[in-house]
Amino acid sequence: QVQLVESGGGLVQAGGSLRLSCAASGIIFSINAMGWYRQAPGNQRELVAIITTGGSTNYADSVKGRFTISRDDAKNTVFLQMDSLKPEDTAVYYCYADAKQRNWQRGRDYWGQGTQVTVSS
Repeated sequence: QVQLVESGGGLVQAGGSLRLSCAASGIIFSINAMGWYRQAPGNQRELVAIITTGGSTNYADSVKGRFTISRDDAKNTVFLQMDSLKPEDTAVYYCYADAKQRNWQRGRDYWGQGTQVTVSS
């Protein structure tokens, strides 16, 4: 099983910054993509940002220009730098990975437990 562990969440005032980290562990042959989703109470889980093995990135329109996703391939770790935070960014942020444990497998989805981000107005 591939395990994802997030860290870096917390409470911050509007306009402030936070940096989230997510480390993948376990038996991993390859990781095709990693990213971040978020979910607020009563809302659907939504994509925030993803980054592929080749370095291509995609962002939700609501965070474009404020959030930056990056990765450290040697450590199987993905980061999310969040600047100019707004109260509407408040949510549980979940790490995501598309990975396979064997070469012959198709990629499968893996999820972290989530880390709370709260932005006060």
